Amino acid sequence: MGAADFRALYERLRREAPRSAPDGRPGALRHVTPERVVAAAAEVRLGRTVSLAAPIETVPGPDDPEPADHRMTGPAPGELDAKGLHFATDRFAMNVHGDADSHLDALCHVVLDGELYGGVPASSITPEGARALSVGRVADGVVGRGVLLDVPRSRGVRWLEPGDSVTSDDLTDAEAAQGVRVGPGDLLFVRVGHRLRRAELGPWDAASARAGLHPTAAEFLAERQVAVLGGDGNNDTAPSTVEGTAFPVHVLAIHALGIHLMDYLRFEDLVPVCASAGRWSFLCVVAPLRLPGATGSPVNPIAVL
Repeated sequence: MGAADFRALYERLRREAPRSAPDGRPGALRHVTPERVVAAAAEVRLGRTVSLAAPIETVPGPDDPEPADHRMTGPAPGELDAKGLHFATDRFAMNVHGDADSHLDALCHVVLDGELYGGVPASSITPEGARALSVGRVADGVVGRGVLLDVPRSRGVRWLEPGDSVTSDDLTDAEAAQGVRVGPGDLLFVRVGHRLRRAELGPWDAASARAGLHPTAAEFLAERQVAVLGGDGNNDTAPSTVEGTAFPVHVLAIHALGIHLMDYLRFEDLVPVCASAGRWSFLCVVAPLRLPGATGSPVNPIAVL
């Protein structure tokens, strides 16, 4: 996709994008109305919960050179066998926007031409944190109807190879194959098979090569009024399909449409449950950490079927 065509798509989507809801929720979260949350509760039939997050990585790898740091800070030496009360304690640190761990991107994550989503000046990003559009804006979480579209399944393959792109046609084909339709306020999850490929073939440099959405698929997101987009990869294809823009889907979804993204989720536990039940929609609960000023958060979305 040429730079001029991409810019035209960006400008058109930005003009049509919703602004903040009356209750202050930013961007596309305005599509998650109280009525739609109540309706999403009716998706629960089995009373079963499934995590959509991957286990956090603590060992360096080709896609995660700076993994999360987990250290035990207690008990002190000798306390395990000592009489009396003692506590096991630990410390955790994480590079939120890596290429291995499940995380949510806040709307302050993408800076383009000196601006954040909605024309907020990029100067609102300070050394102390983001003064606007941080993950703190979703401290109450996001609850709604989740829909999983399994693109490899509809294509008849186990996973998409790195560099492959999901188009709007792929999304509508998956809808037809699964008997589901994405609607306003939905939390859309798109499986490309990244996690399965990684588990079977081993990790690789996902920053350089990965499957993701084609930029034109953002039109599907806008037309269906998707509230949140989650993928088992980065949501962006690598190498980029757009001249001069490395993360076009991040730019279109976050900066133009105001859609929170969730990257590097894991759907391998959810797929068999959905397939067995014959249903690809569910109640979904997303609860990022309360990190005022942060550009993102580790996340563990829960599907309730």
